[in-house]
Amino acid sequence: MTFAILGLVLRAAVVVTGAALLTFVLLWNAPGDPAMAIAQARYNFVVPTEVLEQVRAESGLDAGFWAAFKDWIGPLLVGDFGRSSVTGREVWPDLVTAIGYTVPLALMGLAIGLAIALPLAALAARNPGSVLDRVCVALASVGVAIPQYWLGLLLILLFAVHLGWLPAMGARSTANLVLPALTLGLGVAASLTRIIRSGILEARNQSFLPAIRRRGVSPSSIERDHVAPHAAIPVVTVLGLELAFLLEGVVVVEVIFGRPGLGGFLVTAIGARDFPKVQAVVLLTALLFVIINLLIDIFYQVLDPRIGEHDA
Repeated sequence: MTFAILGLVLRAAVVVTGAALLTFVLLWNAPGDPAMAIAQARYNFVVPTEVLEQVRAESGLDAGFWAAFKDWIGPLLVGDFGRSSVTGREVWPDLVTAIGYTVPLALMGLAIGLAIALPLAALAARNPGSVLDRVCVALASVGVAIPQYWLGLLLILLFAVHLGWLPAMGARSTANLVLPALTLGLGVAASLTRIIRSGILEARNQSFLPAIRRRGVSPSSIERDHVAPHAAIPVVTVLGLELAFLLEGVVVVEVIFGRPGLGGFLVTAIGARDFPKVQAVVLLTALLFVIINLLIDIFYQVLDPRIGEHDA
């Protein structure tokens, strides 16, 4: 067990360090002068040469790639995300504020997706190959194919422009959360419907179920004690990854709906070449994926203890 925990910690360290280094390389080698981007975002006017050199020195851009990377990652190892290259403010408080807008949106989108996917998948799996099954699968396939940005614009056009039921922009009230959460939720529902349906059908085809039926076990008990746990294993995997991808996909949705959050935080930081802010989002996302994968492994062993037998 100790070696397993150490292995997980080592894997997490490798993933996070690799993500940080790769992002730093991409930002460093992006077209244009990063010092000019920072200076223009900071001062919003034509930047004289002396100001540009001052910004380059303050941001560590004149020290070379490895020196700049070391200066950034050193404080991070003790929990210091540094200061914004543009505003000079500490990154962590601004990041926490952005997360406070993004996490509720992602969770609400996931809840909407589950609320739609579970009944659709149950209906589709009730009579495989029926008209209802084909309709549910077709709706899910169409939902997967629709880009989020296009779906978001359609929802704005319908519910905000034509009907006037919901606000399209901002985050002043709960009503502002509905359309972006629905945009995320419909995409989640489309992918989850197919996975849940396939999981239910596979679980119902297990080789030992006929023997259990011959013993007189009720259909409801079979569904609850045997089909549901088996079908839940692939769903847990997809659900965990969907939550992680939601926190990334929410970037596009937040920009479309003009919401504050990680979307605006990241887009603004990339445009200004604000290295500390971009790296903070990247590290947060990498850690999220590592933690979710760890939780998925734990849930696997809870749902089916046989999965962990080979590691014992």
